[in-house]
Amino acid sequence: MSIQPDTWIKRMSKKHRMILPFEPKLIKKGRVSYGLSSYGYDIRATNEFKIFTNVRSVIVDPKKFDEKSFVDHKGKECVIPPNSFALTRSVEYFRIPRDVFGLCIGKSTYARCGIIVNVTPLQPEWEGHLVIEISNTTPLPAKVYANEGIAAVIFFKADEVSAKSYKDLSGTYSKQKGITLPKV
Repeated sequence: MSIQPDTWIKRMSKKHRMILPFEPKLIKKGRVSYGLSSYGYDIRATNEFKIFTNVRSVIVDPKKFDEKSFVDHKGKECVIPPNSFALTRSVEYFRIPRDVFGLCIGKSTYARCGIIVNVTPLQPEWEGHLVIEISNTTPLPAKVYANEGIAAVIFFKADEVSAKSYKDLSGTYSKQKGITLPKV
């Protein structure tokens, strides 16, 4: 027996508290949409942003990341400088079951404006808020909106549980709650 992907996501979210808060339908009405879609879940950006700046001329090094590379911003919208990026986090908190894997991709509304979203995979037994990188590939400032859709997560259910999960490997970014910067 097969079941519709949106029904399966609803069930998994309820059973495992996979997505909190969970919006059971797609919310639009003058906003970039968010909530349950036909094959995944459209996540929202929070109102907390870290905007990349080159004002302090630090070297970007993932092994020794300098927080001075960012300017903190909180608000209903965020303007990302030309050819730059910002970090935010998802409003939603995720608990991924051991037999589920998630891929996150940008929304077409932003992609059509030259705004690219990058999020790493949601591995089995990973838990936390997603840290979202938003790149402005244009030569002009670009605006993104807090508490509206920013990306879509597509979930895949495995026939068997993974041999090693993110939890088993003591993943670096497990249970992150804020905008977590790179660490090694």
